Amino acid sequence: MANSIRRLAGQTAIYGVSTITMRLLNYLLVPVYTNYFSPEEFGVVSEMYSYVAILIVLLTHGMETAFFRFSQQEDQKKESIFSTSFSSVFTLAFIFLAVVVLFRQEFANLLRYPENTEYIVWFAIIIALDALMAIPFARLRAENRPIRFASIKLTGIGVNIFVVLFFIVACPWLLDNGSAATVAFINSIYNPEIGVGYVFISNLIASAVMATLLLPVIFRQKLEFSYPIWRKMLFYAFPLLIAGFAGIINEALDKILLKYLLPEDIAMSQLGIYGACYKVSVMMILFIQAYRFAAEPFFFSEYKNENAQILYARVMKVFVVTCLFIFLGIMLYMDIVQYFIGKDFREGLDIVPILLIAHIFLGIYLNLSIWYKLTGQTHFGATIAAVGAIITIGFNVWLIPVIGYHASAWAHLVCNMSITLISWKLGQKYYPVPYDIGKISLFMVSALAVYFLHGLIPEISRIVNWIISAVFLMIFATAVLATDAEARETLKPLLKKLKLPL
Repeated sequence: MANSIRRLAGQTAIYGVSTITMRLLNYLLVPVYTNYFSPEEFGVVSEMYSYVAILIVLLTHGMETAFFRFSQQEDQKKESIFSTSFSSVFTLAFIFLAVVVLFRQEFANLLRYPENTEYIVWFAIIIALDALMAIPFARLRAENRPIRFASIKLTGIGVNIFVVLFFIVACPWLLDNGSAATVAFINSIYNPEIGVGYVFISNLIASAVMATLLLPVIFRQKLEFSYPIWRKMLFYAFPLLIAGFAGIINEALDKILLKYLLPEDIAMSQLGIYGACYKVSVMMILFIQAYRFAAEPFFFSEYKNENAQILYARVMKVFVVTCLFIFLGIMLYMDIVQYFIGKDFREGLDIVPILLIAHIFLGIYLNLSIWYKLTGQTHFGATIAAVGAIITIGFNVWLIPVIGYHASAWAHLVCNMSITLISWKLGQKYYPVPYDIGKISLFMVSALAVYFLHGLIPEISRIVNWIISAVFLMIFATAVLATDAEARETLKPLLKKLKLPL
């Protein structure tokens, strides 16, 4: 069983190389954005990408998970399953793109960007392309081809970063310092008035490059739509669509509501500060994302094994411990981490621990949610996510006018804790997994205790405080290994390489 967990860890690492590198490099652009743009301008970026997240869920309409499930169960129909799911997403994406482009001025007016209809068109294309790529990327994951998956993702990253740095950093510098010929060339391709729009143009170019690289995956064989398969997949996927939509509401709606619930003169700057501080929790988000990419096909592949439920329980514990290390790593070294964002954005750093804990509970929920996916009772996922969406909307609408973006951080935590508890209770009834709740709770309380005790240490010097932080991390690691035999067994190969006592 330890080998299975190590195999999952290996796949997580491979997917993580691409996913974490992609996200990390993109997140490393945040210092660029927060130093070159004002909080108000960065607020535009945060808001627009919230719409992207929500709309991609709608356009993929649960077909990604449906593809995993049906391709595992019906090997002889894999090509039809891929073709059908891709065709379904393609149809919705095409309709969406046509409608948005046709009514771009109306949408621009609705979003309060009447002079920037180009934003609407750019994002419509980005959303359509990203939705179309979901099923081909899922095929690569289902076929255990993480290297191909990673290479395409990393190519997109490189293109995005190059274009961002060229237009946002290099072009303004060249205009001030370049030769006459260089200045003339830059003026022919660069318009300072576009400003933050170059963030969106860079994304558009990167998405187009990745979509092109995925064409051989899409057209490996002739696409054939099967209505009977589509109907079965849609029946399975529709509750996942509701769950996914409600889930992304929990994650993204706050950035939209901040714009409309705060006074107009401060709304965009507050949104920019919140969006920047949200990205300080990057390492937690990255780990959960990489883990999800590997875990979903892994859980489906292990489903028929006799000890599957015991394995799921052990995976959960390892997952939580890893998240707690990330939490402590960020919070104990906040004096370094704060430089990730520009100084105009750091007033919001007090929300970071709240967001990190909220992300941990979201990760736990993603682990728990496997019960309704494996048993085909996806309507429960929709119901749970809907409850979470109600909590998120309620907290934000109630408290944003009172405490601003702090309301959004607390809404994340309350929502994720609530849906985690509900999913665990229902899961124990319909697909009982022997999660070690006592040990997991002990680890979480211990991590919080380490965090609060560390906060009592006075500022001596940076070097001394960094050493103290490392000691606190080692204390937590020692406590985990000393109290959990399964953790020692799983980490035995690493401990041997490090020549640490088992």
